[in-house]
Amino acid sequence: MTASFLPAALITGASRGIGRAAAEVFAAAGYRLTLTCQKSTEELESLANDLASRFRIPCRAVRSDAADPDSVSELFASLDRLDVLVNNAGISHFGLLTEMTVEEWRWVMAVNLDSCFYACRAAIPLMLKNHRGRIVNVSSVWGAQGASMEVAYSASKGGVNAFTKALAKELAPSNIQVNAVACGVIDTAMNARLSASERKALQDEIPADRFGSPQEAAELILQVAQAPAYMTGQIITMDGGWY
Repeated sequence: MTASFLPAALITGASRGIGRAAAEVFAAAGYRLTLTCQKSTEELESLANDLASRFRIPCRAVRSDAADPDSVSELFASLDRLDVLVNNAGISHFGLLTEMTVEEWRWVMAVNLDSCFYACRAAIPLMLKNHRGRIVNVSSVWGAQGASMEVAYSASKGGVNAFTKALAKELAPSNIQVNAVACGVIDTAMNARLSASERKALQDEIPADRFGSPQEAAELILQVAQAPAYMTGQIITMDGGWY
């Protein structure tokens, strides 16, 4: 299959963690890729070159700020087709709500929730042209359960869940499916702040007795992106039986 006929996917926050693993899984599945990040551009460029070489697919690395509407608009202006959008870019914030600044609150919301709005708003016209599309938002179990000391993060992911369900209803008549993957504790840099004792205590709460891997999250994202078209508006949880 020539490159122009390969399905096209965009993955935000792809330089590390779940996003990086998703890029690898989608490349192996034969997608042509656009990968974005805001800061780790050298890592992203290296990843894109490696995936293009190993899987013989077009793979482009783009520096783009998912929380900036102008940056997102510029990114989408460079795309001619989009079959799958994976909204993965996200940040965490750990601390008491009373000690959180307004700027910190707004930044968490901008990166985790506003970014979904900016990307989806730009992606929908491209998908409508093709009469089909898949949107997968990366969420968290905290979006449904809430976590002490992570109020902003929990609120932002709860917003992602509601955003997913509402947009799925809006786009279902246009054959565009919108779902979310709600992850439990995944062994990424986002959880590097945990001490050894904290990791052990957290692991003891998880029936699977371990953290999930970025590879497992990535494989689920691909499965959701390739699921039957009748599945839309769903929040798919992967947490080792935790909640």
